[in-house]
Amino acid sequence: MTKNININFLEEIYSQIKEDSLFGKWITLPHIKPLIENLNTTIFQIEPLGKSEENRDIYKLKIGKGEKRILIWSQMHGNESTGTKALFDFFNFLDQFKEHQITKTILDNCSIVIIPMLNPDGALAYTRVNAKKIDLNRDAVDIQACESKLLRTTLDNFNPHFCFNLHDQRTIFGVEGTKNPATISFLAPSEEITREITTGRKETMNVIVAMNNLLQEIIPNHVGRYSDEFYPTATGDNFQKLGHNTILIEAGHFTNDYVREEARKFNFYALIQGILHIACTNDFSDHTEYFSIPNNNKIFFDVIHRNKNKNDVAFQYEDKIIDNQFTSMLNKHKEGDLDGYIGHHEIDCDH
Repeated sequence: MTKNININFLEEIYSQIKEDSLFGKWITLPHIKPLIENLNTTIFQIEPLGKSEENRDIYKLKIGKGEKRILIWSQMHGNESTGTKALFDFFNFLDQFKEHQITKTILDNCSIVIIPMLNPDGALAYTRVNAKKIDLNRDAVDIQACESKLLRTTLDNFNPHFCFNLHDQRTIFGVEGTKNPATISFLAPSEEITREITTGRKETMNVIVAMNNLLQEIIPNHVGRYSDEFYPTATGDNFQKLGHNTILIEAGHFTNDYVREEARKFNFYALIQGILHIACTNDFSDHTEYFSIPNNNKIFFDVIHRNKNKNDVAFQYEDKIIDNQFTSMLNKHKEGDLDGYIGHHEIDCDH
């Protein structure tokens, strides 16, 4: 297993490489377009990949010259932007630390294609789906959406060994066996309904183990394992089945981190560790520690009002764009005896 990147080094340099122009949860094409256009062209090859359903630009970036091919995409769900922020932190690292051994190792051993925002229409509307109400992460078989076609064409032409599929998960998820939120969760997707542990899944698990090992140094017991239930139309499941090892990273909640800025940092740490591990590794068979990562469980609400007589009330935030402003509103979700649940914030209504 690849040696972990020095966590103190990452902590020391993170404020320097963090892309401060990207903040919060509502990240749209106008936020990232000038950043893409200003990337260092000695490192990044920038290409227009195509257009969204509403004719917005979708970009493809290429870096590296190595034999190990990696495909990364973010915001196939428009309202899941933490991975996008982490990608631009990664871009800044490569530029600002171009002479560092980590950068040299990655660029010498890997060829990486990155789609930083696959669903710009959904990003603007802050929706999971695209402009035609298609969930791109459930469109891997029918391939109806133009964005899905662009991703699949990129996959077929580039033929990656590994893929990183970057998502956000809801604040409801915790780490089984703890009282901690699942700040980062991983998944090596199943290839069919029996969830057989194939060679490809073992290789995917191997990379996840490397990422988890690093995160346990800084957020111990805040990393979960997403359900590997097989979804016949899902992107990760189908790409895995096609022989492209697909690593799902789900950024989740960290204490008081509703803007996902801490989760973004840990997402960056996981991403750079995973890519470096691929760059340095030839034998990806060691995978059993993957099953030591606790499962996700659904034990959290955003706010719980605790009342005597077990008449508790739980609330969840709902994010919406109203009058061109990002807005979060608390909605009541559950009432009754909520002893088995945890609130990110709890209010004792009897005192």
